[in-house]
Amino acid sequence: MSQLTHLDEHGRAHMVDVGAKASSQRQASAEACISMLPATLKLIMEGGHKKGDVFAVARIAGIQAAKKCADLIPLCHPLMLTSIKVELEAEPEQQRVRITSTCKLNGQTGVEMEALTAASVAALTVYDMCKAVDKGMVISQVRLLEKTGGKSGNYKAEVTA
Repeated sequence: MSQLTHLDEHGRAHMVDVGAKASSQRQASAEACISMLPATLKLIMEGGHKKGDVFAVARIAGIQAAKKCADLIPLCHPLMLTSIKVELEAEPEQQRVRITSTCKLNGQTGVEMEALTAASVAALTVYDMCKAVDKGMVISQVRLLEKTGGKSGNYKAEVTA
């Protein structure tokens, strides 16, 4: 197992110096799921929510979150992202919305945290917009799906149901 990179030799937190690293194409995808009552999901799918298009607002929130990741997560580098995609899909058979995000750049450090933040904040936005009708929603399965590029190589999560 690799050493933790955000701790120095004395165990103190520090921002990793990536200045000497070569730039490369990097991409990361993440997901989050939010489970809800069937009536809540139906309301979202039929566009009948009083606050407007839940998916559109959550998508914008996820994109904004990826752009602000360095402001939210200590020790993250501010990045010049070249692409951010956030997709929301209703899955009625599981009574949930599945959110996937993908972030890309050509840079010296990875974009995993940006993708994870985008998916998480999109899920939180769905919760915020729907909490008046369903306070029992559950956000789960926030995880990295895949990452490519960089010194540590590629990663792909195992498929789950």
